[in-house]
Amino acid sequence: MESVLQQIGIESYLYLSALLFCVGAFGLLLRRNGIVMFMSIEIMLNAVNLSLVAFSTLHQDAAGQVFVFFSMAVAAAEVAVGLAILVSIYRNVGSIDINELKKLKG
Repeated sequence: MESVLQQIGIESYLYLSALLFCVGAFGLLLRRNGIVMFMSIEIMLNAVNLSLVAFSTLHQDAAGQVFVFFSMAVAAAEVAVGLAILVSIYRNVGSIDINELKKLKG
């Protein structure tokens, strides 16, 4: 019985990962909304996680999958802190547009 990775091929996972990373990078570079920027960063992080899991499965080493687990835990904490900061900024400034935040430089 063949594994899923052998049936589909690692190239498909890498193409999907590259596509997701590019979508996240373009979203991060082109959008000025703080929440959309957080979502773009998460898409980029998940693209990297997908590559790590694909290579981990290819080499039949669970270390990559364990690293992805820790990466997802850190990402969840990062999003919680980031969203709390954005809510605080929205309450003080009334907008989460990054261009509006340039006024905070002093």
